[in-house]
Amino acid sequence: MKITNVEVFRLELPAGASPTPHRPSWSDSAEVANPLSGYPRFKAHRDLWYPKGLNMVWCRVTLADGTYGLGATYFGWATAGIIRAHLGPNLAGEDLGDVTRLNRMLWSMTNLYGATGLASYAVSALDLALWDAKGKLLGQPVMDLLGGAKRDRLFCYATGNDVDWNQELGFQAFKLACPHGPADDEAGLRRNEALVAETRDLIGPDAPLMLDCWMAFDVDYTVRLAERLAPYRLHWIEECLLPDDLHGHRELRRAMPHQTYATGEHWTTIAPFAWALDHDLADVYQPDILWCGGLTVCMEIVRLAHERGKQVILHN
Repeated sequence: MKITNVEVFRLELPAGASPTPHRPSWSDSAEVANPLSGYPRFKAHRDLWYPKGLNMVWCRVTLADGTYGLGATYFGWATAGIIRAHLGPNLAGEDLGDVTRLNRMLWSMTNLYGATGLASYAVSALDLALWDAKGKLLGQPVMDLLGGAKRDRLFCYATGNDVDWNQELGFQAFKLACPHGPADDEAGLRRNEALVAETRDLIGPDAPLMLDCWMAFDVDYTVRLAERLAPYRLHWIEECLLPDDLHGHRELRRAMPHQTYATGEHWTTIAPFAWALDHDLADVYQPDILWCGGLTVCMEIVRLAHERGKQVILHN
């Protein structure tokens, strides 16, 4: 079935009444370590430097019989421009048949200006729309196209520093956002340890506890923090280094062999995952299906990881 049209659009949720929270969200009221923590103007919150007005963008791939599929990603007009001006017009006229072939075609097109980053976000949205259209065309959920459900329940954890609220909601595993990085030096290390210690006391000795460090550290700081936190038995420590610093990840792996490490949220395309798996950089890999290249790339990441006995937990 031929692809006849590719559109890009944004969805605006209607304004609705919402209850007044009993306290501000941790993400709005608490400092969270981030790549700009060393710059005083941007240290307190991610929102101080995060792109404005670049929210979720959707695309619709329509087939000759009117069947359509939807896909989504982030960074609004910046990603939409790549789809609207380049990838979408070239995708129209192709046969839906083999989504993996179309995914490879899109990657080949983006090499003109670089396949990573925003280009990968654009490919992700189109790939998801293609899979959605294929499932609708065949009258099957995409899950069944991949071989069907393997389980009917998933164990979930809650991310955020409102741990008491997450407990009230029924979660039994928790991931904290680390508040301090290298710019805060020894005092920050002490405050990070205090947060983890307090949380461990709250959730008990056996509940899984993770720590998200959101690209904010260097190798030395990560190792120092991991050593301090060893008594609290973290289930994993996550994304401590900038995503492009693959050699730093390898150095970290050698310096921190006994702490389970998770990363990959901000890696785009298959390339960094393949390199990381070949060099044993992590224990848990966390591709984001809206960013890394869509379902097609996620399936390849899972295949490579399982061949090496590594775990994949999608970020999105």
